[in-house]
Amino acid sequence: MNIAGVLVLDLLFGLVLGGCKASSSSTNASSSTKPEQLVTAIVDDWTATHATLRLWTKDATGWQAVGTAWPAVIGDTGSAWAAEPPPGRTGPKKREGDGKSPAGRFHLGHVYGYAADAPPGTKLPYTSVDTSWKCVDDPESKQYARVVDRAKVANDWKSAEDMQRGDSLYRWVVDTEFNAAQVPEAGSCIFLHVWHGAESSTVGCTAMAEPALVHLISMLEPDASYVLLPRAEYEALREPWGLPAQ
Repeated sequence: MNIAGVLVLDLLFGLVLGGCKASSSSTNASSSTKPEQLVTAIVDDWTATHATLRLWTKDATGWQAVGTAWPAVIGDTGSAWAAEPPPGRTGPKKREGDGKSPAGRFHLGHVYGYAADAPPGTKLPYTSVDTSWKCVDDPESKQYARVVDRAKVANDWKSAEDMQRGDSLYRWVVDTEFNAAQVPEAGSCIFLHVWHGAESSTVGCTAMAEPALVHLISMLEPDASYVLLPRAEYEALREPWGLPAQ
């Protein structure tokens, strides 16, 4: 990476060691407990399309912010609960095609991209995609809400997203594994991906600048979680869900 790229990442995240408040003794190679890792995305309210993201790790001393926060954009109609609201909470519920980003907690499980290899340091499984790869958004398909290679599965869908697009938006993609149970009409193909720009929006995904996404991919550990919530919901659920104070 050239010097300009390094400076961009430093501005977005800060130096990793400098961003952690705890000593390294609890997370070094001799530790027998793997730190928990979390990415938080906070929006102002249910209609907001801009989010603030932050990476966290949790060790014996508690939650520690890794570097600094960075900007992202979400669905062009805001956000909605991924499923039924938690007890005592209200708000809209995500549906297929509503343009809303799902609110809740999700597992970051797989990385896809146009390049032959993942960014250096990537620990999540990586698949290099070509024009054969699709994410199925047809609720009537057996492959609904799945990323599949069309060359290897029966095509029973009427609509699907290209995983290799004619632009850079899916140059790097992290699957949030939203609707892994394939509930019909609940929503599909929710990713972290590259944005059009700071004033853009998505149809339900979370998008950010490519350098920020590449750096995040290089930092993610297996079993990392992603939480997207409006600020009021985050504060209400912070203790029940064991989330860090923002």
